[in-house]
Amino acid sequence: MIKILYDGQIYASQMAGGISRYFANLIRKLPESVSPVLTTCQTLNVNYPDHSNLKTFHYQRFGFRPGRVSYWLEPHYFRAVNYLNRFDVIHPTYYNLLSQQDISKCCYPIVLTVWDMIHEIFPDQMDANGSHREMKRKAILAAQKIICISENTKKDLLERYPIPEKNITVTYLASELDISMSYGSESVPECPYFLYVGSRASYKNFESLLIAFAKIIPGADDLALCVIGSPFTNDEEKLIHNLGLEDHIEHYGYVNNHHLAKLYRCSLAFVYPSLYEGFGIPPLEAMACGTIAIVANSSSLPEVVGDAALLFDPQSTDELNDQLRFVLDHPIERDRLISAGQTRAKQFSWDKTTSQTLEVYRSVVT
Repeated sequence: MIKILYDGQIYASQMAGGISRYFANLIRKLPESVSPVLTTCQTLNVNYPDHSNLKTFHYQRFGFRPGRVSYWLEPHYFRAVNYLNRFDVIHPTYYNLLSQQDISKCCYPIVLTVWDMIHEIFPDQMDANGSHREMKRKAILAAQKIICISENTKKDLLERYPIPEKNITVTYLASELDISMSYGSESVPECPYFLYVGSRASYKNFESLLIAFAKIIPGADDLALCVIGSPFTNDEEKLIHNLGLEDHIEHYGYVNNHHLAKLYRCSLAFVYPSLYEGFGIPPLEAMACGTIAIVANSSSLPEVVGDAALLFDPQSTDELNDQLRFVLDHPIERDRLISAGQTRAKQFSWDKTTSQTLEVYRSVVT
């Protein structure tokens, strides 16, 4: 039986998110011949993995007074877990460890998932002082095997790090959503709408979507842009006002998976103008839930959607505007793309991801 330690550093920084969802799906799909162990210091209501053999070592951060002593003891607790147990592989959930030890000194083989090169490509926006890149560099160079979530991420990694290509495996992600989840009683906009889902960090290029969308409003007064995610910033609200879009934006905040699936299915199309993605789960979700994906032709996105989506240059609001208009003017082609998207989405599965990851684990077990 392979015993794998999943160092749960990611749960200390996010209650939910793409990385924690990845590990939840990966561990849930592991066969009975695997014994997963998870270390964590976050509250117990996080989206933790579920597996019949899963053993969890949980340390409640600041769980007793004085808080400084509790926090000081935390890394020693996780070092004791590592010392008192025998593992075949360690798969950190992020680029550092809860034990706060130098990852290169780890006494077990390391399998590391590399998500993207966002901090390297957008250093001024994402990592001004370089601390994240240095932490990531140490983890990458310490790992025996590396998993990349797309061929594009693998390419970006090889351009920046002296890693033997034979030590890198690409395992695609998958969608947890599908069209069967989309027929509940949850509310959706009453008018026809395009959909945007997720973070709106600068590299996500949301501003370009607003500009392109504003160009099709004349002559389409009943059209809306539905936005799922965090509240608008002051700058976003100002741009929405300056573009005259106040009456054409519907903001739904955060929604559960069933509500999101319905919002996808009922939309004219899902729009993803991001300049860079390590993989890009939302376009896959959109296709699985029965709508068109209109995505930027950048980074990994064409790799994910294949020929089942509409692509555009994310630097060109005119190209994006053209694709929005295409959806409005070509309903028969829209139906064809929806069918193609559902077929494309079925090529990705968490079973496949887990099977490929398990092969990576086995390759480092001596």
